[in-house]
Amino acid sequence: MDAELTALVTAGATTLVQQMATDAWSRTRDRVAAFLARRSSADPSAVAAELDAARAELATARQDGDEETAADVQGEWRLRMRRALVADPDAAAELRALLGELTPPVTAPQIGSVSNSFSGVAHNSTVIQAGSIGSTDSGGRR
Repeated sequence: MDAELTALVTAGATTLVQQMATDAWSRTRDRVAAFLARRSSADPSAVAAELDAARAELATARQDGDEETAADVQGEWRLRMRRALVADPDAAAELRALLGELTPPVTAPQIGSVSNSFSGVAHNSTVIQAGSIGSTDSGGRR
């Protein structure tokens, strides 16, 4: 498997494991189960059940601080995705599209425009110009 597909499989497994801890899990589970089932002789509901079991195992591992088991869960699904791409090399495009749907878009920080104009008064001290400087609360009670 070439480096690009290896990176895709790794991103797929990472995204899957991240999604296990979100409210969007059922949608993610169903989409991934369908994707994997189409590339094997497995029934989508059986794959979904395996995904749910992996999610429970991951939750227990994280609660117990068991990073090894958490890594094993991710490794298991990385291997399953890899096998799916080996069985159907054309599935890479579908996996990329699926990851695009499951991964929230990264929004760029909003950059605004601030301008100040001073005239008629001499300012012999530091002037700070900023769009935002944290909280304006001075720490007192409201």
